[in-house]
Amino acid sequence: MKKAVLLGLAFAATLGAGAQTFTEWHDQKVNEVNRAPMHSAYFAYESKKAAEAGVKENSSNFMTLNGPWKFNWVKDYTSRPTDFFTKNFNDKGWDTLEVPAIWELNGYGDPLYINPGYPWNYQFESDPPKVPTENNHVGSYRRTFVIPADWKGKDIIAHFGAVSSNMYLWVNGRYVGYGEDSKLEQEFDLTPYLVPGKENLIAFQVMRWSDGTYFEDQDFMRYSGVGRDCYLYARDKNRVEDIRVVPDLVNDYRDGRLTVDIKLKGNGITDLRLYDPQGKEVAHTTVKGSGKAVMEVAAPEKWTAETPSLYRLEATLAGGHETIPVTVGFRKIELKGDQVLVNGKPVLFKGADRHELDPDGGYYVSRERMLQDIKIMKELNLNAVRTCHYPDANEWYDLCDRYGIYVVAEANIESHGMGYGEKSLAKFSEFEKPHIERNERNVARNYNHPSIIFW
Repeated sequence: MKKAVLLGLAFAATLGAGAQTFTEWHDQKVNEVNRAPMHSAYFAYESKKAAEAGVKENSSNFMTLNGPWKFNWVKDYTSRPTDFFTKNFNDKGWDTLEVPAIWELNGYGDPLYINPGYPWNYQFESDPPKVPTENNHVGSYRRTFVIPADWKGKDIIAHFGAVSSNMYLWVNGRYVGYGEDSKLEQEFDLTPYLVPGKENLIAFQVMRWSDGTYFEDQDFMRYSGVGRDCYLYARDKNRVEDIRVVPDLVNDYRDGRLTVDIKLKGNGITDLRLYDPQGKEVAHTTVKGSGKAVMEVAAPEKWTAETPSLYRLEATLAGGHETIPVTVGFRKIELKGDQVLVNGKPVLFKGADRHELDPDGGYYVSRERMLQDIKIMKELNLNAVRTCHYPDANEWYDLCDRYGIYVVAEANIESHGMGYGEKSLAKFSEFEKPHIERNERNVARNYNHPSIIFW
């Protein structure tokens, strides 16, 4: 007998304005609640020197959330704890699980492989956005932390690199928000929920399946849990909120032109400085408020897979304490007839599909493993990669920029378990929102990478 219990159990003590309803996870119209808008992948450092080093883990604006968390796992959605996020909840009997970590590789449930078809196929007939509760495993996480004293007066953002399939978030017993899309970071502004100088409780809950799972029918191992790094970071109240760069080649591919689009939270003048691969400043301009600027560079070193020359743009808001470095590669991608041209020259693409899978970590792939993949690709004379079916970790695109790999960047959309043609979820207007959002977020987050030449 195929069945599904579709009504979540709301925790009555938290109901009210802005409270979770526990219907978000099976409502195709709700893919996020209070989630920060997607922005280009960057980190705002506390100084120019720190930005030049470019290691966010060493920044005073960074605090890791990786490491041991108190953890509870249940087999069925209806068995999950509903008050675990409260400050007086007793978690002494809970297990300890590292973040990031995949449940199924740590004794919680079994790994499942399936190509076309959803993981509930043998118990539940697909009927989007409905999702089964039976065998819908739920993981609940708790830990405490203290905010650094020098973060006083700043906005504090939580970054969860990748969570499958969704997440509800609470801080100090208060509901913060909800998010789907298991292959993009979810960020939440925690500032209103934190108590400076004291121990803060952060808690989140993850479901194996949600309505978002209907768009994540990729042909690979089906895992659950936290698949990428998680951390907190501090930002000035008045700041550069987003930055997009568009490099181009002009004058018969001889000279470079860089268009920089700045979006501010607040106001001010942004100082922009561009440095060549040797560290020499080659262009300088400013942008007042949110707006655009164009920087001209005579005869720049050009970016290709064979010559991955990288420039560094630094953006600093006047009167602020943050410097944002952005990698720039001057290249021009064109389609003339049936031929793709890079900097006016035809390219023979020799590539591979790459799933974000590690033999030990599952969805969690370390930087060392990524470098291993890059090395193997280079040794085999491959010059292109497709992030098959979803966005990869930010570090992967950084490495493709640095070592020279052309990237086909895909959004996290694969619903072939519903069928093709008129059966595709793309044919139904009620599912337009997740299709559009997942594409927009993929582009917004990965916008600045010179290695990405196809979307």
